[in-house]
Amino acid sequence: MDIETWLADLGLAQLLPTFRDNGIDMDILADVTEADLADLGLTLGDRKRVMRGIAALDVAQPSSSAVEPSKEGESERRYLTVMFVDLVGSTQLASALDPEEMRDLIRGFQNAVAGEISRFDGYVAKFMGDGVLCYFGFPSASENDGERAVRAGLAILAVTDGLTTEAGNRAQVRIGIASGVVVVGDVIGHGE
Repeated sequence: MDIETWLADLGLAQLLPTFRDNGIDMDILADVTEADLADLGLTLGDRKRVMRGIAALDVAQPSSSAVEPSKEGESERRYLTVMFVDLVGSTQLASALDPEEMRDLIRGFQNAVAGEISRFDGYVAKFMGDGVLCYFGFPSASENDGERAVRAGLAILAVTDGLTTEAGNRAQVRIGIASGVVVVGDVIGHGE
């Protein structure tokens, strides 16, 4: 994918000249920060849309910064904060909504969650239907991983508060956060 296609997919094709004039292409996109976008003169809304797009791209194409054990069977103990975010009542919503509308609701939810997780330096491990599994303290740890997870959770509640369907059904979000010692690596079988 090229930068023109990526921006068009986000509905931000008008930003292409700004990105090209500043040498921003797919190879450098992961290094772009919200402050960089502000320096380029992007509106707050466009900055948020770009950051969510970057976060979604990182999930779709895992970066080389992901921690991988160097040898098969090697694992590491670490303190990790895990967050799980899901839509409340999504089964009932899915039976009441048109499939495309449900897809759009879940996509909006996933983009909102990924954007806030990225903003608080978390890591989106996996999208699981109407749920999102996130880590704080992976791939790199810091002293305030738990605090950043809670702040991200509060931000997710605020940003998803406006998610509604065409029929006016309001999406509700449930968030769980836990911290503790885990083993990261290939401990169960090949490639786990």
